[in-house]
Amino acid sequence: MATIYDGAFRTILNDCRKLIIPIINEIFHETYTGEEEIRFSPNEHFIDRQDDADKERITDTNFTIFGKVPKKYHLECESSLPDGKIMIRLFEYDAQIALDEGVVTKETLTVAFPNTAVLYLRTHKNTPDKMKYVIITPGGTIQYDVPVMKVQAYSLNDIFEKGLLMLIPFYIFSHEKGFSEYNTDRKKLAELKAEYQEILEKLDRLEQQGVIGAYDKRTIIELSSDVIKEITRKYENVQKSVGDMMRGALIETSARAILSQGISQGISQGINQGISQGISQNQRETALRLLKRGKQTIEEIAEDTGLGVSEVKLLAGR
Repeated sequence: MATIYDGAFRTILNDCRKLIIPIINEIFHETYTGEEEIRFSPNEHFIDRQDDADKERITDTNFTIFGKVPKKYHLECESSLPDGKIMIRLFEYDAQIALDEGVVTKETLTVAFPNTAVLYLRTHKNTPDKMKYVIITPGGTIQYDVPVMKVQAYSLNDIFEKGLLMLIPFYIFSHEKGFSEYNTDRKKLAELKAEYQEILEKLDRLEQQGVIGAYDKRTIIELSSDVIKEITRKYENVQKSVGDMMRGALIETSARAILSQGISQGISQGINQGISQGISQNQRETALRLLKRGKQTIEEIAEDTGLGVSEVKLLAGR
């Protein structure tokens, strides 16, 4: 179900924003350092049509990176077979994004289209290396490329060497064609499990080195678990082996470490009146996300986030 993957993509980008920079550098050949400010724009747009009611469109990501020159970016995540429709969707989004910040001066409208790219989770024989806009206007023809990033083109070593940690939740797509074999061959399944054990160990080292924080690591593991659960639904042995290992690693991630990171970054703030001001924004966001998914009880969420049961109930509106 594509919405699971889209949701994971949006979640990791919004919750772990520093992970965006290496992806942008890789796709667009930029040289951002990682210290730049990233500012997200609203991701809901209404496309006006004369012959139809307004239709809400939701973009996966729409943000500006403030480097030497501010640049707006728009990324889309796609798990389906290329069918040409995504280009229409992209152009609609891009045109609306451009209009949102269009400037009219002396009856002259100036619009700036974002730097757009597509992240393909699955690679087929007809998945393009790049796509293209060709816009024919009375003043001339404008054309430019829309880059494509193929998750399956990146090995585990590539991901860690280039810092493309945002791809980890989707790394399992590289093994999708082998699920049937893994499900019946214990040796092959053990090899896959060992690969994910390596991922967990490398994430631990990056946290110890201060490259990523506890919250980033937890989010990567949590979303990896969600994607694995969805993509391996028909393969019980794979789901139990690799999926259970990732869920176990998630439980082992200390909520106190997340709280300490939040305090050290100075982002601790009150959640509501009557709640202690020492509660961090990270805890609040994690609790809200878990409540929305509805997979855990109030008590389990309180234990995982370090919040009190009464505080989680307040967030749940109880």
